Amino acid sequence: MTRKPDYVRPLDLRHGVIDMNHGAGGRAAAQLVDELFMRAFDNPALRRGDDGAVLDLPPGHRLVMATDGHVVTPRFFPGGDIGSLAVHGTVNDVAMMGAVPLALSASFILEEGLPLAELQRIAASMAAAARAAGVAVVTGDTKVVARGQADGVFITTTGLGALPVGRDIGGANARAGDVLLLSGPIGDHGVAVLSQREGLAFDTAIVSDSAALHGLVAAMLAAVPEGAVRTLRDPTRGGLAATLNEIARQSAVGLLLDEAAIPVRPQVAAACELLGLDPLNIANEGKLVAIVAPAAADAVLAAMRAHPLGMDAARLGVVQADPHRFVQMTTRLGGRRVVDWPTGEPLPRIC
Repeated sequence: MTRKPDYVRPLDLRHGVIDMNHGAGGRAAAQLVDELFMRAFDNPALRRGDDGAVLDLPPGHRLVMATDGHVVTPRFFPGGDIGSLAVHGTVNDVAMMGAVPLALSASFILEEGLPLAELQRIAASMAAAARAAGVAVVTGDTKVVARGQADGVFITTTGLGALPVGRDIGGANARAGDVLLLSGPIGDHGVAVLSQREGLAFDTAIVSDSAALHGLVAAMLAAVPEGAVRTLRDPTRGGLAATLNEIARQSAVGLLLDEAAIPVRPQVAAACELLGLDPLNIANEGKLVAIVAPAAADAVLAAMRAHPLGMDAARLGVVQADPHRFVQMTTRLGGRRVVDWPTGEPLPRIC
């Protein structure tokens, strides 16, 4: 029989706040884990209370590992929050390798004074996102820092995934003649966070696109022979422009885009014009870029459009031989311009 913890009184999840005792490794720290995190993320591996989790790897698979830190401000925004974002971001990093996500770890840096009610809300959102993605949070850690040394809560998540032997999806695999696909409109997440941060009001609500993309990836891969999908990336910080320049550099190729084919919601385009921002540079959290073999492009695009997270998928352009590794775009006026790496940080703390 498991002995119940000898806590004097339960956590006050309505009015209590994080204090330094919650990070000291003693009774208060154990109580925080048991009464808040364990209740949110409960699963057999976590329930054991060990310093790590033992996971089974499916036969004939290799292991993929990805990690991501989340410092978004504000912590709650239209369409999500730092908790669901932490799950989606890491699940997507695993999925972009062509792997099936298996499990997550989570590390929380908490600032003294953070309301327990807010932390409980974040943990509940994170747990709901993990359940929806079919991925458990199986281990984690919590640290507490003094007031002024953080911004409420930072979350780092690490994900493990199973990759079939022989599957090779990566940024270095794009070839001249390949086709560039995008799963939907860009800029939603960055503009949603910015509008909440700056108190901007728009006629139409702008909602973050934050979502776990592994189901969409599975549908794409199932539609074509192995190897037809060369590269997958989610254009997060730095947006589509940074992602495409990363691929061009890794594969030593050029990319040619059609500006008219790039989907941007009218309200996002209007907000970017108002704020002097380029939608190509704005972060996304529920979109992916795919580079596929020419013969497979139609089948992959159809599979994307048949999935709820890819209904607005579009064919953006082609890969071309280019020793300079330029990303170029044919404009709506018929000219051509270089899509360069973003400079500076127009939207800090966006993910």
